[in-house]
Amino acid sequence: MSETGLRERKKRRMYETVSDIAIRLFLEKGFDAVSVAEVAAAAEISKPTLFRYFPAKEDLVLYRIADHEGEAARVVAGSAAAPVEALRRHFLEGLERGDPVTGLNDDPRVLAFHGLLYETPSLVARAHLHQERSEAALAEVLGGDLDARLAAGQIMAVQRILALENWRRIAAGERAAELRAEAVAAAERAFGRLAAGLPPGLSVETQ
Repeated sequence: MSETGLRERKKRRMYETVSDIAIRLFLEKGFDAVSVAEVAAAAEISKPTLFRYFPAKEDLVLYRIADHEGEAARVVAGSAAAPVEALRRHFLEGLERGDPVTGLNDDPRVLAFHGLLYETPSLVARAHLHQERSEAALAEVLGGDLDARLAAGQIMAVQRILALENWRRIAAGERAAELRAEAVAAAERAFGRLAAGLPPGLSVETQ
């Protein structure tokens, strides 16, 4: 492996290690009760070093879902299907495998992470920035004009609301396996309604 490749692996390990330590502390004590200095000490790095990797405290948590930023744009760009159809299929596949991003996952660790994320106001606000960047990336893939921006906003809202509803029901005590059929039906209904209100080029393909 090249020296550049080794540096990148080391950097990624640092991100993952520090993020994992921070999330463990936040889950134990609460997000607001843990300082950045405490995270840095637990990770055995200096506070300035931590801020080089994570510019904001919230980023220590949001790193866990950073790979999903821009995912909708990548799905659309890599599919020959109409955009809404491509994203519908992708979301349904996520439900099938219990992808945490769909909210349909009752692993205790996933539930704890989602509880931390959704129940901490500053993390919710930071997550909205990720959502906005994902929306902007999708709008660009769809053409970048006003219609594309409107469509991207609607698509991202549908995915976010579906995932949040799944998480809320599981957090209330329902099991993922028992909820899956309803979650699939809700997704089919939501994407169908979404497609019906978008320009023809963005709609679900006729089967």
